[in-house]
Amino acid sequence: MATTPVPPTAPPKPTWDPRKPQPPFPWLRPTIRIRLTLLYGGMFLIAGILLLSIIYLLAAQALNTGNEPLFKIEGGNQIKVSSDNCPAVNTGNLSLSEFNAAISTCVDHQRQVALDNLLSRSLLALLGLAIIAFAFGYAMAGRVLSPLGRITRTARAVAGSDLSRRIELDGPDDELKELADTFDDMLERLQRAFTAQQRFVGNASHELRTPLAINRTLLEVHLSDPGAPMELQQLGKTLLATNERSEQLVEGLLLLARSDNQIVERKPVDLAEVASRAVDQVLSEAEAKGVEIRGEHAAAVVQGNGVLLERIALNLVQNAVRYNVPEGGWVEVTTEVQHGQAVLVVSNTGPVVPAYEIDNLFEPFRRLRTERTGSDKGVGLGLSIARSVARAHGGRITAEPREGGGLVMRVTLPI
Repeated sequence: MATTPVPPTAPPKPTWDPRKPQPPFPWLRPTIRIRLTLLYGGMFLIAGILLLSIIYLLAAQALNTGNEPLFKIEGGNQIKVSSDNCPAVNTGNLSLSEFNAAISTCVDHQRQVALDNLLSRSLLALLGLAIIAFAFGYAMAGRVLSPLGRITRTARAVAGSDLSRRIELDGPDDELKELADTFDDMLERLQRAFTAQQRFVGNASHELRTPLAINRTLLEVHLSDPGAPMELQQLGKTLLATNERSEQLVEGLLLLARSDNQIVERKPVDLAEVASRAVDQVLSEAEAKGVEIRGEHAAAVVQGNGVLLERIALNLVQNAVRYNVPEGGWVEVTTEVQHGQAVLVVSNTGPVVPAYEIDNLFEPFRRLRTERTGSDKGVGLGLSIARSVARAHGGRITAEPREGGGLVMRVTLPI
């Protein structure tokens, strides 16, 4: 007898909800609005009670002063009326109407004095309570908003490329704690992204450099064979130049990827020494092209990475030498300190550069009036790398067309 197949049962529903549990009464959450409302409402209530109590005491004192008798009736053989607060009564020989008028005037004067004293003391009490209320409110507002300062300090530390910092704010579950937790989650994701990027750059540098190095070695071995045909040697030299160009392109791309981040480890670096080393490396090429290199190198010490800063100077000087006039050209390299900042200036003669094409020079693989790398002057990454390195050091690089042709490149770095 065939059995009826039992349909598979649905899997049990999960009992764990990954979402953050909601409190039973969300309107009772100690938000900043509720806390500030309770705080300032309580302060207003306390200040009102204190002010009302002070005014009550002052009014009671004023009533006691105003109820003092204006005159005294002294008996004896002859009834005599005397007063310390109403001298007009002490003159004697007053008719009944004159006596009543003098008493009324004294009563009005005493009442006015009591009201003036009450008003002046009430204003002094109000001024004192206002000062206390402002001081207490300032202190309490600073205490309530102190997490914002902590968040700001952490954000500044992160802006300095310290992605390991976290706020880790404690306290009530209010808007500020929610903001701090969200900021910590964002920093965690950013740190993972940057770590993955650094790992990718390291792996890419190994994977890209190795085959190029192998190709270069094989080509050099074949070129070293004296019995190789002339056509093969010419082909090998062409392939070797192409391989060298690919190596420069890979090194430039990797350096550009690394320099886009902030520099974490900084050491004192003198721009004068950096400029001198860059000039020494380009000096032979400049002599071959008939370009004169000159300039004064004043001490300008900055905090940064010496290798990357030397790359800035080298790229600028190389571009200044390669993009120059055929005869009588010169390159001027100067370093100095201006307005509390270190400045590296590289000026050169050369073709006239339109001002509207200056920004294009800093884009990768861009040259003057050309898009892709098609010459032997470089791979089109020199100025892009220089700008990225300058930004990583908290500085900037600008270019201006020079009158008569050429450029004036200015690198400004904080000391």
